[in-house]
This record gives sequence, structure tokens and C-alpha cells, in this order.
Amino acid sequence: MARSIALSHIIRQDDGSSKGIWSVFTLKTAFQPIFAFQRGRLSIVAFEGLIRPFRDREGMSPGAFFGLVPAADRLHVETLMRTLHLLNAGAFLDENASIFVNFDPSLFTDRAISDAALRDMRLVLHEAGIDPRRVVCEITEQTSASETTLFGFVEALRAHGYRIAVDDYGADDSDINRIRELRPDIVKFDAHWITRLMESGPGFALLQAMVTTFADQGIRTVFEGIEGRWQLELAERSGASMVQGFVLARPQLVPANFAEFQQSIAPTAPPVRKLEAPASGAFAGQPVPAAAVRGFGRRATRP
Repeated sequence: MARSIALSHIIRQDDGSSKGIWSVFTLKTAFQPIFAFQRGRLSIVAFEGLIRPFRDREGMSPGAFFGLVPAADRLHVETLMRTLHLLNAGAFLDENASIFVNFDPSLFTDRAISDAALRDMRLVLHEAGIDPRRVVCEITEQTSASETTLFGFVEALRAHGYRIAVDDYGADDSDINRIRELRPDIVKFDAHWITRLMESGPGFALLQAMVTTFADQGIRTVFEGIEGRWQLELAERSGASMVQGFVLARPQLVPANFAEFQQSIAPTAPPVRKLEAPASGAFAGQPVPAAAVRGFGRRATRP
């Protein structure tokens, strides 16, 4: 069977994890859980793969790293990152969890490039033992050379059996009509945008309306960047399908002990009106009350 080109830049570690090598940089995977509201509590249903670059064993921000990647190498580096995340997902994550990986659609300027990259990813999935139906491909709707290119890329993803998520909705000039045309399975709301809307009654009403509109189209929603319990309570009230953020779990570098994550995937019968996080490790914290707040914003008082 053919072998992915990106695998030649991967080093397998004795602990079962994989790391990538590009130029003088070492690339590692961190996974952050994504939680769903299920039967009155939060259960982990997915993980997002996030890159963690290192130079001379010193960590650096992804933004600083990407600033050093020449334009000609962007496609190769992005492919290497997805390969890394999928191999580590196959080694460490529960087989019931979905895996979110990022794509920059501006790199896929024609169908031939898209098909080649996606065939390569199927080889990686075979290597990792991952069903393609577990993979959610995140794209940013604004980052594309043209609408034709964007729609063609999304159709290529869908033709290969992957689910589609539009990332950072609300960040710039997001267009609900564009979402309707793209027909994604999931829309991830921009963290700064939802925080701003949650700080006022009219803003929260708009947020609820957006969630309802997407739900009516069969689109699930993810609220990103949830950092406070007040946001978690409002996310549940809004009807959001899923939430992701530091208040629940920070990204963990592989090889972390993901057993805690895995134990939370299967839904269990919870106490009524209570959202719980595991009591140790990455999810340390007290039960999160789901009672409605009496106002909006960071200073809202609670019963």
C-alpha cells in the first residue's frame, strides 16, 4: 500500500506518541476536549488537535511558529500537523471520540491539490486505525481565494467521507447565507464574539436566535473559549450543542493520561440540573450549577 509523504517527517517515541520534525522545529500534539450537553450533564464527545512547536526544547506560540513558515511550505507543514494529530489520536484517544483537525482552504487552489492531500490523509487514517467518519475538518469560511475554490474544497472533503465544521463564526464578516450554501455539519462560534453577546440581554437573545436557526438546518454548534462558569450556564441556556474552553479542560500534550477524558464519553444518569467535571487532573473543579443567572456579564449574581 502507498505511504503518506508526511509520515517521513514523523518520529515515533518509546511512550507511543509521535512528534514531527520540520527544519529546526519539533512539533507536538496537544488535545483539548469538546463537551456536549447530554441529559443534564456535560460529556466529552470530541477532541481538537492543536499544534505545539518547540525550538531547542523551548516552546513557542503557534502564531510565532507560523510566522516563520515560508508561504511555499505552508501546505507541507499543515499536512504534517494533521498527520501528527491523527497518529496521536489513534494511539491515545477513545475510538468513540470525534477528532477535529484544521484546514486552511486558501492552500487548496484547485481540485487536484485537494484530492492529493485528502488521499494522503486517508493513508494516515489507515496507519492510525481511525474511521474517517470520526474526523471533523475545520475550515474558516473567509480564508479562501474565491467562493468557487472554497465550495469545491468543501465538496472534496465531503466526498471523502469527512464531516465539515466552519470555525470562528462571527469573527469577521460571517454570512449566514454562506453557511447555508456550505452546509456544514457543525459551526464553531468565535470566542470573543460570544463573550461580547453574552454580556447583554439583547446580545444573548441574538445568540439564542442564531443557535436556533442553525439547529433548524440540522447544524450543531460549538461555543469556543469558554473560560467562566457564567458563560457555561449561558451556553446551556442558549441551546448550544457543545462547548470548549479552559473552564472545563485545558489542552494536554501527548502522552498525557487521557483515561480521564475517555471515562467521560459514555453518558451516565446525572443529578438533575447539574453539570459536572471530573474531580481530578485536567478537569479539577466543583460541580457547575446549571441554574439560570439573574443577569448578563461577568458581574451577574447567582442564586
